[in-house]
Amino acid sequence: MFPWLTALIAWPLVAAAAVAASGRSRSGIPGPRATALTGALVEVALLVGAFAQFETGAAAEHQLAETYSWIPQIGASYAVGVDGVGLLLVALSVVLVPLVIAAAWREQGGDMTRLRRYLVLVLILEAFMVAVFSARDVFLFYVLFEAMLIPAYFMIGAFGHGPQRRYAAVKFLIFSLAGGLIMLAAVLALYFQAPADPTTGLRAGDAFLTDNLTGLAIDPVTERLIFCGFFLAFAIKAPLFPVHTWLPDVAENAPVGTSTLLICVLDKVGTFGMLTLCLPLFPEASRWAAPVIVALAVVSVLYGAIMAIGQDDLLRLIGYTSVSHFGFIILGIFTFSPLGTAGSSFMMLNHGLATGALFLVAGFLIARHPARSQLISEYSGLRTVTPVLAGMFLVAGLATLSLPGLATFASEIMVLVGSFEGSPAAALVAILGVVLAAVYVLLTYQRIFTGKPAEGLGALPDVGGRERAVAGVLVAALLVLGLVPQLALTYVDSPADRTVAAVEGSNQ
Repeated sequence: MFPWLTALIAWPLVAAAAVAASGRSRSGIPGPRATALTGALVEVALLVGAFAQFETGAAAEHQLAETYSWIPQIGASYAVGVDGVGLLLVALSVVLVPLVIAAAWREQGGDMTRLRRYLVLVLILEAFMVAVFSARDVFLFYVLFEAMLIPAYFMIGAFGHGPQRRYAAVKFLIFSLAGGLIMLAAVLALYFQAPADPTTGLRAGDAFLTDNLTGLAIDPVTERLIFCGFFLAFAIKAPLFPVHTWLPDVAENAPVGTSTLLICVLDKVGTFGMLTLCLPLFPEASRWAAPVIVALAVVSVLYGAIMAIGQDDLLRLIGYTSVSHFGFIILGIFTFSPLGTAGSSFMMLNHGLATGALFLVAGFLIARHPARSQLISEYSGLRTVTPVLAGMFLVAGLATLSLPGLATFASEIMVLVGSFEGSPAAALVAILGVVLAAVYVLLTYQRIFTGKPAEGLGALPDVGGRERAVAGVLVAALLVLGLVPQLALTYVDSPADRTVAAVEGSNQ
C-alpha cells in the first residue's frame, strides 16, 4: 500500500529544499514563488489520493496507518494514521498553504531573498502540521508539538510587520515552551503507567502508541495530575482563557499568512489533543475537570467577543474572535455529548476556513493602504472604492458570525444544542457570544466600508484575479459545507460517538 501520510509529510520538505535552492527564472518570473506554489499544489494532489483511499464507513478507526520502530529502547515508534477528524485537519493544513503562498506573492517588500526564506518556513511548517495531526505515538506527537515552534517563531519574529514582532515571537515561544515542558513531564509519567516486564523492568517496544496507552488502570490522583499536564499544554496552544494572551500579540505583529496558519491550523493541535488524547487516555480525569473547563470555555467565548468589539487594530480584532470561537470548540468537547463533540470537530475545520478567509482578506485590505495601516479608524467608505474587496470581507465576516447557509452555522448550532444536553446553563450563557459576534463583525464592516472614503483612500485599486481566487476557494468551501454539511459530518460523527462512549463507559 502506498504510504500516503508519509508522502504528505515528506513532500513539503522536498518542496522547501527546492525553494531554498531556487532563484529567478530566465523568463523573469521569480522562481521561489512559482516553486513553492507548485510544491503546495502537488501536496493537494497527494491529499486527494489519501481521501480516495479513506473509508468513511470506518471513520472512527485510524486508517492509512504506518508503524515503524523508532527508538525501541524507550518504546517510541514512527506511527501515523488518521481517523475522520485527523484527516479533515490534515486537509485544512494542505488547502490553506497554497492559498497563503498565493496571498504572500508580493510580501516582504519585494525582497525576493526574504520571501524565499519565508516560503521555505511555510513549507516546513506544513510538514509538521500534517505530521502532528497524523501521529499515533504520544512521544512522536510531543516531538512534533515542540518542533512546530521553530518555524513558527521565525515566521513571527523575523518576517513580521508589526513594531513588536520580536516581543510577540518571544512571548509565543515562552508560553509554548512552558506548556511543552509540562507536557513532557506528563508524557513520561504516562509512560511509566504502562505495564513493564517483571524481570527486566522494561516497557514494550511500542509502549508510546496511543492504542496501548488507552484503558490503563491508573490511580485516580495520578491520572488527574497527568491529565492536567496534557490539558495545560493544549489550553495554551488552543488558546483558552486565561492562557491566551500570546495570541492577540501574534495576530497583530505577524505576517497575515503566518497568522492564518498559526491560528487557523496550529492552534487546532490544542483542541485536537484534548479530543484525541485527553478524553480517551484520561476519561475519569476528563469528567472530574469538566465543570471548570466548561466554565473557562464560556468565559473565553464572552471575553474574546467583548475584547474584539473594543479593538482598533483589525488583525488583533480577528485574533480575539478566535479566542471566542475556541471557547465554543472546547465547550462542545467537554460537555460529552456526541452531537456537541461532532460539532466541535466540524467547527475546527470551519473556523480554519472562515477565519483564514478573514485574515487573508484583511491582508489584501492592509496592503492597499498607503501606510499599510492596520487601524480600523484610518479606513472608511471603501464599499464604493473597492466593492469586490468589500464583498469578500463581508462574506468572510458573515461566516465568522455563523450566518445560516454557511458552514460555520451548522457546526456552531451542533455545539450549542449538544452542550445544552450536558450543561444547559453553560450553553445558554454561551449563546450571548453569537450576539456579540454579530456586533463586532457588522460594526467593523460599517467602520471600514461605509460612509465617505477617508482622505487618501478614494482611488485604491480593487482586488485582482490572484486575490479573488484565494478568497474564492475559501468562500466556495464555506458555501458547499454550509449547504451540504454531511460532506464533512460523515468524517466526524463516528469518531465523536466513539470518544463519548469511551468517556461514559469508564464511568460504569
